[in-house]
Amino acid sequence: MARQREPRTRVRIRIRRDDLVEVIAGRDRGKRGKVLTVLPDKGRVIVQGINFIKRHTRPNPQRNIKGGIAEREASIHVSNVMIVSPDDDKRTRISSKRLPDGTRVRTSRRSGEVLDK
Repeated sequence: MARQREPRTRVRIRIRRDDLVEVIAGRDRGKRGKVLTVLPDKGRVIVQGINFIKRHTRPNPQRNIKGGIAEREASIHVSNVMIVSPDDDKRTRISSKRLPDGTRVRTSRRSGEVLDK
């Protein structure tokens, strides 16, 4: 009998598209890049220029696909990246705050600066 996979606990992702993040763990530790895609169901993000993989593709003339080895970014777990604060250019944790007009914004834990524009 095949073992069933345990359901993944869903991680709340506070990082959004176009955020500047720094990798804090793994092969690309210390590198920075812009978030291209957020995958909330998997708890992962795709960051520009980080975690490159080589994808071997077979040529397909019908779909106009050239064969060969293509390099592209793979996803990285959200716990391995931290957002970079725009005011002091250092990585920071994120908290949320409600403004007087009722809107919720993300703020930097380091400086209290509002991250959402």
